[in-house]
Amino acid sequence: MTIFKVEKYLIKPEKQEEYMAMVKKWEAYIKKNKETMCRELKSWRLLSDTNTSAFVEMGEFESLADFEKIMDRIEHDKEFLTEIMSPWMSSMVPGSYSMNMWKPVP
Repeated sequence: MTIFKVEKYLIKPEKQEEYMAMVKKWEAYIKKNKETMCRELKSWRLLSDTNTSAFVEMGEFESLADFEKIMDRIEHDKEFLTEIMSPWMSSMVPGSYSMNMWKPVP
């Protein structure tokens, strides 16, 4: 059963450029590591609110187990931690983050 990891958060106004640079690095990381680190990630989308600094990320996985596999790998990858996770966390408005797992409605 397909699941979607949906993350919602706000980016600090003064960190918008840094955040967008990190997004480009994340997209390049996914592409470069599609067959290794990111093989369970079926699709990924980033949406932004047209009026605020709110963002929604959606990652598609075949199962919750597949999501756990990719997280176990990338959370130990130095490139991911330093080039992607660290700038992302420093760009985010504290207390604005939420993550939920969604499933398609039959």
